[in-house]
Amino acid sequence: MGVDLRQVVAGILTLAMFVMLGNMIKRDHFDSVEEKFPGSGRDTLENAKISKESLSKKNSGPWKDDGQELKPCWSKPSADDVEQTEGYVLFSLTNGPEYHVSQIADAVVVARYLGATLVLPDIRGTKPGDERNFEEIYDVEKFISSLDGVVRVAKERPGKLSTRNIAAVKVPNRVTEDYIVEHVEPIYRSKGNIRLATYFPSVNMKRIERKSSSDSVACLAMFGTLELQPEINEVVDSMVERLRTLSRKSNGQFVAVDLRVEILEQNGCQGGDESGTKSCYNAQEVALFLRKVGFGKGTTIYLTESKWDSSLDALKDIFPKTYIKDGIIPADKKSKFLDSEGSEFEKIIDYYVCSQSDVFVPAISGLFYANVAGKRIASSKTQILVPTDISDSSASASNFITHYVSKKNHLAYSCLC
Repeated sequence: MGVDLRQVVAGILTLAMFVMLGNMIKRDHFDSVEEKFPGSGRDTLENAKISKESLSKKNSGPWKDDGQELKPCWSKPSADDVEQTEGYVLFSLTNGPEYHVSQIADAVVVARYLGATLVLPDIRGTKPGDERNFEEIYDVEKFISSLDGVVRVAKERPGKLSTRNIAAVKVPNRVTEDYIVEHVEPIYRSKGNIRLATYFPSVNMKRIERKSSSDSVACLAMFGTLELQPEINEVVDSMVERLRTLSRKSNGQFVAVDLRVEILEQNGCQGGDESGTKSCYNAQEVALFLRKVGFGKGTTIYLTESKWDSSLDALKDIFPKTYIKDGIIPADKKSKFLDSEGSEFEKIIDYYVCSQSDVFVPAISGLFYANVAGKRIASSKTQILVPTDISDSSASASNFITHYVSKKNHLAYSCLC
């Protein structure tokens, strides 16, 4: 039987085409792996393996998942437990959101004890004339509904009130029933209405073992009444989402650092206290701390400083992905929230971004640190690292978790369990 030469040639060509096609498929497959794991064209699988290990190492760091979810330990008190009176309690929110939380709690506790109506507060900044309505920052309906059945709330100051029938009263933060009985109630009974102002003997937010019937009211006021109004909430959410997008190499995780240059330049920040513990840390010290506890160069960092200062360059040199509000806020919101006369919006943004970050580092001690810690504990975001000078080349981040969490001694743990 003869062999047709043309059939042989056709068979060889067909076989060659299948071989070429197979090689093309394999090359396309490994090219796609190379795109994900860059390397030379040779030994692609080995390069892919190395790149995976490198990527895993790059993503590693002292990140931790959120802690166990906590729920309110308090039961909502009933209005039937208190004799209702005809007077009013007025007050203002001042000095920023870290103070607002405590001022709200004290005002609600006092109004509840007196059986008085609480008048919705205005909000006053640190600069003269920097005044805002409550609804410009917080959700009014959420505030009123959360206190329904606990304290009556008036949206506006009644016209019948004047300076002649309102007495000014100061109360210490975390006011007690004993203090109200001795120093507030007699004035209220005499005058009929009071304007309350909270002063802060200390910024300590540690829990205390002493129990009081007003504890549930204070807990509700601190952790169940304040929410941002929708527009500001959307701005904060968009900024947090922007930071997570910039943090793709670390699974969307980022660090928020409360670091404000004007505070660092004050005399109280120049040295440590009598125990040798510093009350604040500058940009270079924070950068070295973060590096030594294991954060990599690609870590995304948010700073509470409003305007970039040359002293922050030391931090950006080590962590290039360091941002302030100006670099991540939506462009169409910048003029309203950053370029306005008052700084109240900026403080609000800082407070809520620091409350939502994966890690919070308070470079400055104070009430901002204490109340951000409380809000984070309430949302189970307990990775709060307190900086210090580390003499070794490296250290475990778990050694620097705030005592508020490690010892569970924050007031929040009295309210949430």
